[in-house]
Amino acid sequence: MITPLTFDDSPRGKQLQAFNRMLDVMEELREKCPWDRKQTLESLRHLTIEETYELSDAILKNDLPEIKKELGDIMLHMVFYAKIASEMNAFDIADVLNGECEKLIFRHPHIYGNTKAETEEQVKQNWERLKLKEGNKSVLGGVPASLPALVKAMRIQEKARGAGFDWDDKAHVWEKVKEELNEFETEFNVEDFSKIDKAQATAEFGDLIFSLINFARFIDINPEEALERTNLKFISRFQYIETEAAKDGKQLQDMNLEEMDYYWNKAKNL
Repeated sequence: MITPLTFDDSPRGKQLQAFNRMLDVMEELREKCPWDRKQTLESLRHLTIEETYELSDAILKNDLPEIKKELGDIMLHMVFYAKIASEMNAFDIADVLNGECEKLIFRHPHIYGNTKAETEEQVKQNWERLKLKEGNKSVLGGVPASLPALVKAMRIQEKARGAGFDWDDKAHVWEKVKEELNEFETEFNVEDFSKIDKAQATAEFGDLIFSLINFARFIDINPEEALERTNLKFISRFQYIETEAAKDGKQLQDMNLEEMDYYWNKAKNL
């Protein structure tokens, strides 16, 4: 049963009231709903990943009502995991939140201690040093193995930079991009494509992408966001081709590339 709410009407009081309400709803659903009772940490995992991507989509679209909705879904999942863990006598939501607060206080000695950090870079360097003190054996040890490769490359480079392992300026990084592009091109500079060493070409392509991600970081471009925006742009233009071709009584399968390019150029001008 939902417990009475006794919080004040201040902004913080209303926030605490809403969070308390979510905890009450979660208690009741876990007790009475067959689907909610059945869930485990493992069964929720893939749903949480899906919700996270839905939040990412809403952010890219700058859809604030949808962002609010997706944040609620993710918050529910966090409360759900903690509820299941409390039933296992492992931890509860209070342990989760207090643990996170303690971690944040420890990792921000420039706020809660005597350490000085006046720039973002100094904060990041302090952060990585403190994580090593917490028991991480490597600066890169905190990068999740299951991250998508592009996002993982970004995190690896950011963490290496936090440890001082980085280029001095973007000109050097761009030279590295050109070097990797030349090495990749060399792999295909043969008359018979069947003789290409695919494993080596794959390795060189990976090096090229890694160097491009590195350069993007230097000029403050998020490569994952940039690629996703290009994906969305391509989808929009391709669907325009499908729609406009259908209006003219045409099917893509029956059109040549020149005909498709006509509609593609129209889409670019929208």
